[in-house]
Amino acid sequence: MSVSRTTRSSGDLLADRRYGYADTALTEGDFAAAADLALQVLELAPDYAPAHALLGRARAALADRDGAVEALSRALACDPDDALGVRLDLARLGALAPESAITPGYVRALFDDYAPRFDRHLVRSLDYRGPELIHAAVHRAATDLVRPARFARMLDLGCGTGLVGRAFADHADLIEGIDLSPGMLARARKTRAYAALHEGELVTALRRFPDDAFDLVTAADVLVYISALEPVFGEVRRVVAPRGLFAFTVEACAGADVLLGDGGRYAHSQTYLRRLAADAGFEVARLDEVSTREDRGEAVPGFLAVLAVPRRRGAPDGGRPAG
Repeated sequence: MSVSRTTRSSGDLLADRRYGYADTALTEGDFAAAADLALQVLELAPDYAPAHALLGRARAALADRDGAVEALSRALACDPDDALGVRLDLARLGALAPESAITPGYVRALFDDYAPRFDRHLVRSLDYRGPELIHAAVHRAATDLVRPARFARMLDLGCGTGLVGRAFADHADLIEGIDLSPGMLARARKTRAYAALHEGELVTALRRFPDDAFDLVTAADVLVYISALEPVFGEVRRVVAPRGLFAFTVEACAGADVLLGDGGRYAHSQTYLRRLAADAGFEVARLDEVSTREDRGEAVPGFLAVLAVPRRRGAPDGGRPAG
């Protein structure tokens, strides 16, 4: 993510102008000039987090690890919510644990900035096809489980601009969505696919719903921003009714349970996903190797899972207790 896209004014016009020059130098690969200009900015605006972040990134590119860590740590002190994503840079430098590299503040800022061009860039430039793949997998799983492929209440985690909601509009009676980004939610609202939209972090938002509230929960390209998925699986299992489904995509890794990729997204292993499903009380209906998007023209390997909540003993086909 370009530093400038989440930048507010430093309050000093000269500092802002020099910051613009520094950002251009960084983008063009003139890292020494970028570092020098960032230092000039900080002489005028010492607590300006974007300039500290830019200085850190320029120093990292110049192989000055200690100087980079110092500058990035100062940026984080000035911006504890980390809208600039410097925790990712610190993790890459080995100065921060990878599992704590991505914060809700960073994700919110990233997607608020991304919202106006999200659909165009994701679908046209990255050949994104997550919603369509989830839609098809859910219908195949429903057929295999001998249950209807229509859903009374659906919850879309990380709903973004509403691509999943639109894909399921004709197959769900009521759809609700959750997202961290107000900008994304504003776009999703325009689709008219959602009966309700909720702003917030996934696990916190899920805790507001009662048990067995939904018979389908989806998460397309959202779990890639979460390292440990145990809390998400636990809360989703609680809100999914018997015979309900949880369908999601992740990026794939082998060996380790979770890895932080170069693109600033987490990848999860198949072994980890199966273990989480079993621990949470899901049955694995499908776990397919897929690619939902491309990166620099190459398919990004991933998994698409459809997990099912078992029918309660003694319950009719609808899954809920009789009477």
